[in-house]
Amino acid sequence: MKSSFNHTIQLRVRYGETDQMGYCYYGNYASYFEVGRVEALRSLGMSYRSLEEDGVMLPVSHFEVDYHSPALYDDELSIKTSIVLLKGARLFFEYTIHNANNVLISSAKTTLVFVSKVTMRPIPAPKEFVDLISKYHDGE
Repeated sequence: MKSSFNHTIQLRVRYGETDQMGYCYYGNYASYFEVGRVEALRSLGMSYRSLEEDGVMLPVSHFEVDYHSPALYDDELSIKTSIVLLKGARLFFEYTIHNANNVLISSAKTTLVFVSKVTMRPIPAPKEFVDLISKYHDGE
Protein backbone atom coordinates (compact mmCIF):
# COMPACT_ATOMS: atom_id res chain seq x y z
CA MET A 1 0.00 0.00 0.00
CA LYS A 2 1.43 3.37 -1.02
CA SER A 3 1.24 6.11 1.57
CA SER A 4 1.34 9.90 1.60
CA PHE A 5 2.02 10.21 5.35
CA ASN A 6 4.54 12.93 6.27
CA HIS A 7 5.75 14.32 9.58
CA THR A 8 8.34 17.03 10.30
CA ILE A 9 10.31 17.74 13.45
CA GLN A 10 12.93 20.34 14.34
CA LEU A 11 16.28 19.42 15.83
CA ARG A 12 19.32 21.57 16.60
CA VAL A 13 22.88 20.36 15.91
CA ARG A 14 24.61 20.14 19.28
CA TYR A 15 28.27 21.00 19.83
CA GLY A 16 29.17 17.42 20.73
CA GLU A 17 27.83 16.25 17.35
CA THR A 18 30.38 18.29 15.40
CA ASP A 19 34.00 17.95 14.42
CA GLN A 20 36.76 20.53 14.88
CA MET A 21 35.48 22.51 11.88
CA GLY A 22 31.97 22.78 13.35
CA TYR A 23 30.54 20.33 10.78
CA CYS A 24 28.01 17.78 11.96
CA TYR A 25 29.67 14.35 12.00
CA TYR A 26 28.16 12.18 9.25
CA GLY A 27 27.44 9.28 11.63
CA ASN A 28 24.90 11.39 13.52
CA TYR A 29 22.51 11.46 10.59
CA ALA A 30 21.32 7.90 11.24
CA SER A 31 20.28 9.03 14.73
CA TYR A 32 18.51 12.08 13.30
CA PHE A 33 16.54 9.86 10.92
CA GLU A 34 15.67 7.54 13.80
CA VAL A 35 14.33 10.47 15.85
CA GLY A 36 12.25 11.52 12.84
CA ARG A 37 10.95 7.98 12.39
CA VAL A 38 10.06 7.46 16.05
CA GLU A 39 8.24 10.80 16.24
CA ALA A 40 6.47 10.18 12.92
CA LEU A 41 5.12 6.86 14.20
CA ARG A 42 4.14 8.50 17.49
CA SER A 43 2.24 11.25 15.65
CA LEU A 44 0.48 8.56 13.62
CA GLY A 45 -0.70 6.97 16.87
CA MET A 46 1.75 4.06 17.17
CA SER A 47 4.86 4.02 19.36
CA TYR A 48 7.82 1.68 19.27
CA ARG A 49 7.10 0.92 22.91
CA SER A 50 3.53 -0.22 22.18
CA LEU A 51 4.74 -2.36 19.27
CA GLU A 52 7.34 -4.04 21.48
CA GLU A 53 4.83 -4.55 24.28
CA ASP A 54 2.64 -6.32 21.69
CA GLY A 55 5.56 -8.61 20.73
CA VAL A 56 6.52 -6.80 17.52
CA MET A 57 9.99 -5.49 16.68
CA LEU A 58 10.78 -3.16 13.80
CA PRO A 59 14.48 -3.44 12.87
CA VAL A 60 16.11 -1.60 9.98
CA SER A 61 16.99 -3.90 7.08
CA HIS A 62 18.20 -1.25 4.62
CA PHE A 63 19.63 2.26 5.01
CA GLU A 64 20.94 4.60 2.32
CA VAL A 65 21.86 8.24 2.71
CA ASP A 66 23.02 11.11 0.49
CA TYR A 67 24.81 14.13 1.90
CA HIS A 68 24.10 17.31 -0.05
CA SER A 69 25.42 20.13 2.15
CA PRO A 70 26.98 20.18 5.61
CA ALA A 71 24.98 20.80 8.76
CA LEU A 72 26.84 23.06 11.14
CA TYR A 73 26.96 23.53 14.89
CA ASP A 74 23.77 25.20 16.18
CA ASP A 75 21.91 24.82 12.86
CA GLU A 76 18.21 24.24 13.36
CA LEU A 77 17.30 21.32 11.13
CA SER A 78 13.89 20.28 9.82
CA ILE A 79 13.67 16.53 9.46
CA LYS A 80 10.80 15.42 7.23
CA THR A 81 9.90 11.75 7.52
CA SER A 82 7.61 10.11 4.98
CA ILE A 83 6.11 6.64 5.08
CA VAL A 84 5.95 5.84 1.39
CA LEU A 85 5.04 2.16 1.22
CA LEU A 86 3.84 -0.76 3.32
CA LYS A 87 4.48 -4.00 1.48
CA GLY A 88 3.87 -7.20 3.45
CA ALA A 89 6.19 -7.11 6.44
CA ARG A 90 8.29 -4.24 5.02
CA LEU A 91 7.79 -0.56 5.79
CA PHE A 92 9.56 1.99 3.58
CA PHE A 93 10.56 5.46 4.81
CA GLU A 94 12.08 8.46 3.04
CA TYR A 95 13.65 11.47 4.76
CA THR A 96 14.92 14.94 3.98
CA ILE A 97 16.82 17.30 6.21
CA HIS A 98 16.84 21.04 5.51
CA ASN A 99 18.44 23.85 7.47
CA ALA A 100 16.68 27.07 8.50
CA ASN A 101 17.54 28.60 5.09
CA ASN A 102 15.76 25.66 3.40
CA VAL A 103 19.03 24.29 2.03
CA LEU A 104 18.85 20.52 1.50
CA ILE A 105 21.36 18.96 3.88
CA SER A 106 20.64 15.26 3.45
CA SER A 107 18.18 12.75 2.05
CA ALA A 108 17.79 9.11 2.98
CA LYS A 109 15.73 5.94 2.71
CA THR A 110 15.23 3.12 5.16
CA THR A 111 13.38 -0.15 5.04
CA LEU A 112 12.16 -1.65 8.29
CA VAL A 113 10.69 -5.10 8.79
CA PHE A 114 7.95 -6.11 11.22
CA VAL A 115 9.25 -9.18 13.08
CA SER A 116 7.99 -11.33 15.92
CA LYS A 117 9.82 -10.59 19.17
CA VAL A 118 9.69 -14.33 19.95
CA THR A 119 10.85 -15.85 16.66
CA MET A 120 12.63 -12.82 15.14
CA ARG A 121 11.00 -13.83 11.85
CA PRO A 122 9.07 -11.41 9.58
CA ILE A 123 5.35 -11.07 10.26
CA PRO A 124 2.59 -9.04 8.61
CA ALA A 125 2.18 -5.48 9.85
CA PRO A 126 -0.14 -5.37 12.87
CA LYS A 127 -3.76 -4.63 11.99
CA GLU A 128 -3.73 -1.52 14.22
CA PHE A 129 -0.83 -0.12 12.21
CA VAL A 130 -2.44 -0.98 8.88
CA ASP A 131 -5.62 0.78 10.02
CA LEU A 132 -3.66 3.92 10.98
CA ILE A 133 -1.61 4.11 7.78
CA SER A 134 -4.65 3.30 5.59
CA LYS A 135 -5.91 6.84 6.30
CA TYR A 136 -2.99 8.06 4.16
CA HIS A 137 -3.34 5.54 1.33
CA ASP A 138 -2.76 7.45 -1.88
CA GLY A 139 -4.99 5.22 -4.02
CA GLU A 140 -2.33 3.53 -6.13
